[in-house]
Amino acid sequence: MAPPGPTGKVSDVHDIENLALHPQVPKYAHVTPTKTTKEVKKHWKRNDNCAQGCNLKNDFTDIKHTTLSERGAVREAQRCLKCADAPCQKSCPTNLDIKSFITSIANKNYYGSAKQILSDNPVGLTCGMVCPVSDLCVGGCNLAATEEGPIMIGGLQQFAVDVFKQMRVPQIRDPSLPPLDALPESYKTKIALVGAGPASISCGTFLARLGYQNVHVYEKHEFPGGLSSLEIPQYRLPYDVVDFEVQLMLDLGVKIFYGKQLGRDFTVESLKADGYAAVFIGIGLPAPNVDPIFKDLSEANGFYTSKTFLPLVTAGSKPGMCACKSALPALSGRVIVLGAGDTAFDCATSSFRCGASRVMVAFRRGVPDIRAVPEESDLAKDERCEFMPYMQPKAVQVRDGRVVAMEFYKMDIDETGRYVIDEDQFVRVKCDWIVSAFGSHVDGEDALTAACLPLRFEHGTASVDDGTLQSKDAEWVFAGGDIAGNGTTVEATNDGKMASWSIHRFIQKTAGNTAVSVAPQLPLFYSPIDLVDISVDVCGIHFPNPFGLASATPCTSADMIRRAFEFGWGFAVTKTFSLDKDLVTNVSPRIIRGSTTGPIYGPGQTSFLNIELISEKSAAYWCKAVTELKTDFPQQVVIASIMCGFNKEDWQELAKMAQASGADALELNLSCPHGMGERGMGLACGQDPELVLEICRWLKEVCTIPFFAKLTPNVTDITVIARAAHDGGASGVTAINTVSTLMGVQGDSNAWPAVGSEKRTTYGGMSGNATRPMALRAISAIARALPGFPILATGGCDSAESALQFIYCGAPVVQICSAIQNQDFSIVADYISGLKCYLYMKAREDLAKWDFQSPPSRAIAENTKKAHFLNKTPNGGDTLNAAGGWGTIPHLAGSRGLPKFGHYKKERAELKKKFLQTHDILDTATVPSNSRAGVPEVGRTPSIAELVGLAVPRIGTYNQLSNKEQAVALVDEELCVNCGKCYMTCNDTGYQAITFDKDTHLPFITDLCTGCTLCVSVCPIPDCISMVPRTIPYVPNRGL
Repeated sequence: MAPPGPTGKVSDVHDIENLALHPQVPKYAHVTPTKTTKEVKKHWKRNDNCAQGCNLKNDFTDIKHTTLSERGAVREAQRCLKCADAPCQKSCPTNLDIKSFITSIANKNYYGSAKQILSDNPVGLTCGMVCPVSDLCVGGCNLAATEEGPIMIGGLQQFAVDVFKQMRVPQIRDPSLPPLDALPESYKTKIALVGAGPASISCGTFLARLGYQNVHVYEKHEFPGGLSSLEIPQYRLPYDVVDFEVQLMLDLGVKIFYGKQLGRDFTVESLKADGYAAVFIGIGLPAPNVDPIFKDLSEANGFYTSKTFLPLVTAGSKPGMCACKSALPALSGRVIVLGAGDTAFDCATSSFRCGASRVMVAFRRGVPDIRAVPEESDLAKDERCEFMPYMQPKAVQVRDGRVVAMEFYKMDIDETGRYVIDEDQFVRVKCDWIVSAFGSHVDGEDALTAACLPLRFEHGTASVDDGTLQSKDAEWVFAGGDIAGNGTTVEATNDGKMASWSIHRFIQKTAGNTAVSVAPQLPLFYSPIDLVDISVDVCGIHFPNPFGLASATPCTSADMIRRAFEFGWGFAVTKTFSLDKDLVTNVSPRIIRGSTTGPIYGPGQTSFLNIELISEKSAAYWCKAVTELKTDFPQQVVIASIMCGFNKEDWQELAKMAQASGADALELNLSCPHGMGERGMGLACGQDPELVLEICRWLKEVCTIPFFAKLTPNVTDITVIARAAHDGGASGVTAINTVSTLMGVQGDSNAWPAVGSEKRTTYGGMSGNATRPMALRAISAIARALPGFPILATGGCDSAESALQFIYCGAPVVQICSAIQNQDFSIVADYISGLKCYLYMKAREDLAKWDFQSPPSRAIAENTKKAHFLNKTPNGGDTLNAAGGWGTIPHLAGSRGLPKFGHYKKERAELKKKFLQTHDILDTATVPSNSRAGVPEVGRTPSIAELVGLAVPRIGTYNQLSNKEQAVALVDEELCVNCGKCYMTCNDTGYQAITFDKDTHLPFITDLCTGCTLCVSVCPIPDCISMVPRTIPYVPNRGL
C-alpha cells in the first residue's frame, strides 16, 4: 500500500526530488548569468568529435563521417526521394541503381541492397568507404536543393554491403545462364589480368560471371587490393574489406598468382606467348612526382613521398594483409605534407597516427581550390591539421643529414585568375619530416613501359580507346584504372567493368561468334539466396511469388498490369469492374496523403485516403485485358475483381463473363467503403453476413474457378463475415479493404479532399501501412476462427519483412497498393530478394539470432563475447556488433557509466588512448573473418506454405496471458544518448520507476518498474532499453 502524501492525501505528489529534472511549465522567464552558462556548457559539450594531434597515435579505428549505424542508415534511406531518372545514378561512374539500393535499405532488406550494388560494382564496399561522393552521386542529389541537404549515399552503400559481408554468403553465377560445361570452348580461353587492384577485381568478376573459366590475375605483392590495400589507410579502408571483395571474385573461379611482377617476372608479350588470348593491365602509376629540390633525400633524411610513406603505414596498421609485421614509420615533431589531393590528406592524417605532434599541409592553390574532396579535407581539418595555402616549394633546409625546415614562395592570383609565383614573398617553416604527395606518373619508367608493349603511352597514360579500353596498337591488349588516367577507385572499377565486355567481344569475335552485342549485357550479382523458392499454391493456383497488385490504382489499366508483370510481380487483381448499367464516373480531387505521417512529404507516406470508386472502364475491356494478359504471362496469376448490387442475375452474369476471360480466380468486392455502398453495392453488402452468405452461394452455383470474398474492416467482428463467406462456398477471403475515415479538417474548417465549389467531402478509405495493425488483427482472427481457410492479405504491406508478418498471421500471399503509390512497380525486386534472404537465413544456424536481416543486438554480442567496436553509433560512442565490423578493439575497461559528453567524453578518450599505445595494431584477433570455413552447412530452406500461420497459435485471449512471469526494463548505458525520454514518459504516463542522474543524465530503472514497456516504446535508440525477466516477486501497488 502506498503511503499517504505530506498532507495525508493519496493524490499528493510523491518523490519531489526525483521530479526535479522533469519538464515544467514555466511561470517566469529563465535567467542565468552568462558566466555560469559558459562554464556549464562545457559539462554537456558533445560536438568535439575528433581526437586531435598526438592523441591519435596508433589509432586506426574508423573515422569516416559517413559510417552509419543501422538506425542511422534506415532513417537516412527513408529520407531519399527515389527520384525518376535519378541524377545520382547518372553521376556514378559504375551507374549504380542508387535509388533502388537505398529503397532496400529503407525496407531493411540489406541483402537486396548489396545485391543491387555488387551487380554494378564488384568492389561496392570499398567504394562506399572511399568514393569521392560529394563530386559524384551526392553532387547530383535533388535533396541538395532542400534545407536538410543531400543523401549520405556513400555511407548507405557502405552499411548495406557490410551487413551482407557479415552474412558470409558466396557469389555464384546467374543461374539462368548456361552452366559452365555447356558453354563453347571459347569460354575456356586464357585471359590475364595484371595487378589485383579494383580494376582487375572488377574485370575478373564480370568475365567470370560471363562464364570464362581461365581468368588469371598476376599481382606483384603477396596480397591483393592494389592501391586500396597499399595506399589507403586502415581507418578509411580496412584490409578485410578488400579481402571480402576478392573472395567474392574467387568464388567464381578466378585465380590469383602472387609475387609476379610485370617487367621482372613477365611481360605483356610473354603472356601472349604463354597462351593468353587477351591481357588487361590494371596497375597503378608507379613513380611519384617529386620536386627537384628533394633530389637525393630519403627516409634517413626525414623525407618521404606518398609512394614510400603510405605503404609503410598500411603494412604497419592493416592486420591480415601480410605476415611481415611491419612497424609504423616513427614520426615525431612537425610534419609538412606537400599537396592538396586526397592522397596528401591521407598522408597528413596518417602522420598523426605515426607520432607527429603537428602536421601542416602546404599547397600551391587557395583553400577554395583544394583538389581533395570535402570527405578528405574536412577530416584533416577536424583533426587539427594546419592548412598552408598559396605555398610553392622553394628549398629544403638540411642540417646534420636531417631536414629542419622548408622554404616556400608565396603564390598569388593574377588578373586572369591564374596562380603565379610571387618571388618577392617567401617564408621558412620549421619541420622534422616532409611527405611529398604531388601525384604519380609512368614517364621515365622505361622497364615498365617496355614490359607493357605493345601497349604504348601518350602524355603519361596508356593509349587506349576511351569507350572500350582496348589498346590502339594491339587489339588483344586492354588497360584501365590509374594507368589509363582514371585514378579514383570507382573509375578504375568501371574501367574493369567496361573492359570485361570488350574482352568478351574480342574473344568471341576471334572464335567466329559475331552476334555479341556492342552494348554491354553483363550479368548481375547472384548468390545462393537467389536460388530460394518463394512460390506458393493457394486453392490450386500456383503463385510464382507472394507479391501482387491490389485491386486499386496500380491496376487502373491493363497496360499497367503488363508492366508490373514484366517487373516480376507474381499476380494482379484487376481494378473492380461492374456491368455496364453500374458504370461510374469519379470526382476529383480524390486521392490524398494521410495525416498519419505528420509533416513529412514525398515518399514514405504511412497512409493515403481515397474516395475513388471502382473502374471507369467497362467489363468488356477488362475481360479482353484478362485474356491478353493470361496469354502473354501464363506463369503470372490474374484475378478479376467484380462488383454488383444484391442481385443474383447480375452477380452470376458478371462472374461468367470474368471466368470466360481466362481469369485464374475472382475477387468479390463486398467492401468498398465509400460511394458504392450508397448504390447498394460494396460495403452495403459486405457488412451483412446474410447478404455475404447469399452472394457466395450464387457464385458457387456458376463458378468453376476459385473465388474470394473481399472483406471490409468496418464491422464489429470480421470473423462473422468471413464465416458467412466460408459457409456460402467461397474458396477464401481477401482481408482487408480500406478503413473508412475522415483524414482531417483544415484551418478554414474545410476537410480535404474538398470537391467542387461547395468544397464538400465524404468519408473515404484509408490505406497504407497505418492500416497494417488492423489487417494483421483481422487476418490472424480469421485464421484462428477458420483454420486452413485461404486468406489473401491486403492492407499495409510495404516490405518483405511486413509481408512475412502477414504470412505468419495466416495469409500466404499479399496484395500491395500504397507502397507502389509511394514508389513504383520496381519495388517488387526488393520484396522478392528480401523474402528469399529471410528463408535462406532460416536454413543457417549461425544466422538464427538475426532479426530478419538485422545483425544481433548488443546483448547477444556481449553474451557471445565478441569484440567491442568503435564505429559510428547513435550516441557517437562505442558499439558492439556480433557479426563483424571495422576498427575493433576490446571493451575499454572503466568506460561503463561514462556518458559521451563533456569531461566524461575526455575520460573515455584517455582510456582509448592508453589502450592504443600498448595494443598490437596488427593483432588479427580483432579483425572480422571473411572465411566461410566455419559457416554451418545450409540446411533445408522452409517454404512459404510452412510459414503460413506460424504466429497464430500464440495469439489468443487476454486470460490466456501469464501474470506470473513478469519483465522489467533494463537500460544499456553504452547506447544511451541521455535524452531522458524514458524518464519523462514513466513519470507522466507510467509508474515513476525511473530516476535520472543530474550530472550524467543516465536513467536508472528502480524496483518500482512494472514492466509496462512504455520506456522501450519511446526510446529513440533501438536496443538501448530491453525487457528482461523480473528476478524478484511482483507485488502490485493497490493504492490503499
